[in-house]
Amino acid sequence: MSTTKLRLGPLPKTENTKLTFTCPASLKVDLERYAALHSQTYGEEVDALTLIPHMLEAFMARDRVFKRTKETLKKTS
Repeated sequence: MSTTKLRLGPLPKTENTKLTFTCPASLKVDLERYAALHSQTYGEEVDALTLIPHMLEAFMARDRVFKRTKETLKKTS
């Protein structure tokens, strides 16, 4: 295992729901490269499709405005 740390760490086990989306070819290439680097870093084969939900979740978790809005919506529900 490499000592390099990626922003997206080892993947947790989760319940999944299928979602289909379209992205630019250049993003697909970058996602595949990231998946290869993630596999190399953590010693467990993973493909881009497996990484995408975790990347989106990590992105939204760091978005301060989204977090505030989410918390506000919870309080009013």
